[in-house]
Amino acid sequence: QVQLVESGGGLVQAGGSLRLSCTASGSIDRIDDMAWYRQAPGKQREWVARIFSGGSTKYTESVKGRFTISRDDAKTTSYLQMNNLKPEDTGVYYCSMYILGDYWGQGTQVTVSS
Repeated sequence: QVQLVESGGGLVQAGGSLRLSCTASGSIDRIDDMAWYRQAPGKQREWVARIFSGGSTKYTESVKGRFTISRDDAKTTSYLQMNNLKPEDTGVYYCSMYILGDYWGQGTQVTVSS
């Protein structure tokens, strides 16, 4: 069984930065894609960023140039560096990893005040 644990969320003023981490534990041989999603209050969960096993990345349009996803496979960890945060970035952030199946973390709250 695999478990993902996110950390790094919190309250920050607009223009500030946060770095989220997501670490996988358990029976792990190889991790394929890693991704981050978010869910704002009253809205559906949306995809934010993805990093493939080869290191290439993709971002949703609203975070391009502000967010950076990275990975450290030796630590089975994914990171999401979020800069120039805006109030509309507020939400619960979830990480996911494909490890012979989709696994999800429990989420970490990010609140950006104006």
